[in-house]
Amino acid sequence: MTPSQPTPSTFDLFTIGHSNHPIARFLALIEDAGATAVADVRSQPVSRRFPWFSASRLAGHLDHHGMSYLPMGDTLGGRPREPRLFRDGVADYEAMARTPEFHTGVDRVMEAMKSARVCLMCAEREPLDCHRCLLVAPALAARGLNIGHIMSDGRIVPHAEIEEQLLAAAGEDLFGDRNARLADAYRRRAAAVAFRLRD
Repeated sequence: MTPSQPTPSTFDLFTIGHSNHPIARFLALIEDAGATAVADVRSQPVSRRFPWFSASRLAGHLDHHGMSYLPMGDTLGGRPREPRLFRDGVADYEAMARTPEFHTGVDRVMEAMKSARVCLMCAEREPLDCHRCLLVAPALAARGLNIGHIMSDGRIVPHAEIEEQLLAAAGEDLFGDRNARLADAYRRRAAAVAFRLRD
C-alpha cells in the first residue's frame, strides 16, 4: 500500500520555486497549499524571462488574490555581498547561516508566521537546487517547524524526505553518524549548486 500524501495542514511553512510557471499556475499551487503570504528569498527579485515574477508585479498579483508579499532577500538571499561569505568563489552557506543578518531573517519569518501561512519563494524548480532548501529550510527546521516543499506537480514533499534524498545521493554509509553524514551531504550539494563568482 502506498502511503498517503501529507495534507497542507500537516506543515507549518512551505517553500516553492517559481521556475517558468505561468502566474496562474503559480498562484494555484500556493493557494492549494493554503499559503497566505509569500516570502521572497531571492537576492535579486527580478526576472527578465518571466517578468510576472519581478517583485512589483508579483506583489500586485498576490494582493489581488488576498495574499501578502514579503521581500526577504536582503537577509535570506543566496548571493552574499561580503567576500568573507565565499569559499573558493562559491557562496558558503554554513558561513552565511552564522551571520546576524541571516538570524534576523529567520526571526522575520517566524514573526510573519504569527499572522500568515508563509511560503518561501525562490526561482529554482527543484528544492535541492536552491538555497531555500539547502540554507534557509534547515535553519527553520532547527526551530521545530515542519516544512513542506511545493513541487511543480502540486505534491508537497516533507523536508525530512528531501533530506533522505540528499543522503541517498551522497551514498550509503551504514556506520557513519547520520547527523555528520547529513551535514556533509548539505555541504557537498551546496558546493555544487550555490551562487558562484564569475572569473
